[in-house]
Amino acid sequence: MKGARSHRYRVVDVFTEEPLEGNPLAVFPDASGIDDATMQKIARELSLSETTFVLPARRAGCAAFVRIFTPARELAFAGHPTIGTAFVLRDEGVVPSPSERFALEEGVGPVPVRVEAGERPRIWLETPPIRFGKSFDRGRCARALGLEAGDLLDPAPELVSAGNPAVFVAVRDKDAVDRAGLDLHGARALRGDDPEALCVFVFTPTREGAYSRMFAPEYGVTEDPATGSLTGPLAAFMMRHRLVSSASGTRFVSEQGVKMQRRSILHVHVRGEAGADGIDVGGHVVPLVEATMII
Repeated sequence: MKGARSHRYRVVDVFTEEPLEGNPLAVFPDASGIDDATMQKIARELSLSETTFVLPARRAGCAAFVRIFTPARELAFAGHPTIGTAFVLRDEGVVPSPSERFALEEGVGPVPVRVEAGERPRIWLETPPIRFGKSFDRGRCARALGLEAGDLLDPAPELVSAGNPAVFVAVRDKDAVDRAGLDLHGARALRGDDPEALCVFVFTPTREGAYSRMFAPEYGVTEDPATGSLTGPLAAFMMRHRLVSSASGTRFVSEQGVKMQRRSILHVHVRGEAGADGIDVGGHVVPLVEATMII
């Protein structure tokens, strides 16, 4: 193709230690020369939950500026793109591998990253400030998810956000989580007159933490295998409504993606009383693909 350029990219599986599990992420380590519209087209072409484009940092103290796109829109912050991109930047020497702490610039600002050393390092992000919003009618949420009102636990579904607003819906058991579903019509009915698109996060408490699923049809993501940006808010919601098992303490896991055969393990570290000092979300990354796109 006349005037075409080659753009190298990598695909990694995030929140897993097994290839072909977890949440796949495409990372373009050098996105210089790719304009906004083309970034969105590339994300739509690859059709993963997110694709990231790495550019030089605009803020002092940040290793890089990371732009994050779903197949339908750009995000200000996302979890598995932060952790997956951090892995790629360390692997490629953009961030020296001995570095255990650095920050990535995203739409929400600097996102601190910490690397827990080991044969397979676990990479942690610090969740941005968490905000609670309005509550939702239990029956309305149940209908949107194809469940019965009796499937839901007592806490009213509630809007919680650390950059990406989501409705958190607690249900009675894993069977109810697995039976849930949300299409575009249901998402819009749940949102009502609110102009902002919503994600819906369905979970049940477990001894280890939570068993979870996340639906975001308005973002072009039917179901997300692992949602790091909502796992900090999940922890905050569970602590607020006393849904955290005493056995899990300040560290627990969210098991996500099982129903779609992309099992993901998201580790949570709650710092301080009820997360007063922050909530960290971490996981492993498996490199999978190195490729070139010619456009």
